[in-house]
Amino acid sequence: MAERLVIPGREEVDRELQVARPWWQFSARFNVAISQSVPVARLHGRESEGVMMRWGLAQRSVRGTIDLTDCGAVRSDALMSAQDLKSMWICGQRGIVPLAGFYLWQRAAAGFHQPFYVRVVNRPVFGVAVLWTRAEANDEVIESCALLTVAANPLLAEISPATLQMPAILRSQDYHAWLSSGAGEVQELLQSYPHSQMVCHPVAPFVNHLEFDEPGLIRPAHG
Repeated sequence: MAERLVIPGREEVDRELQVARPWWQFSARFNVAISQSVPVARLHGRESEGVMMRWGLAQRSVRGTIDLTDCGAVRSDALMSAQDLKSMWICGQRGIVPLAGFYLWQRAAAGFHQPFYVRVVNRPVFGVAVLWTRAEANDEVIESCALLTVAANPLLAEISPATLQMPAILRSQDYHAWLSSGAGEVQELLQSYPHSQMVCHPVAPFVNHLEFDEPGLIRPAHG
């Protein structure tokens, strides 16, 4: 599964998702990790809106506080297995995170983990399906999300054989249906993206360190 994300610039995202109420404020990011903020498109009433959310589900605890988890991904075949996930799914708490790409790590023969940058061919911005939730405790409110995942396609499975899942990438023409239709109608939209329409290349290990966040992170590694 994607452990780090690349977020496009807002102008590109606004063209791709065309939300009615773009409340979000963000710029291009090249090394986004769980616990950081990501843009999310969702429905509010009958209108689409763009907001910022924490990547990694935040949940109200039995103690009445908010637990910040590192749950940044949820398998699409497990949506009915836990009550909190089932509630988000049935209640239509679905959203779309716009990405330019993401990183995966491959264990090299020498024993180190080589990062790869993965993107979609001819889609500089592509939407990934998410579930979102809202946690409230005392005067604190945190909205958070987790990427939905599906079975990894052959390209991603080759990069990281231990990674059996990949982000659920949506087709542009399915954005509206994903946000507005019932749970029973959108399940079929959660499909593995064709490997023939994705590309990847190795990148330098600077992406391993969160202090680095610049365009050079996605450039092909030399040698």
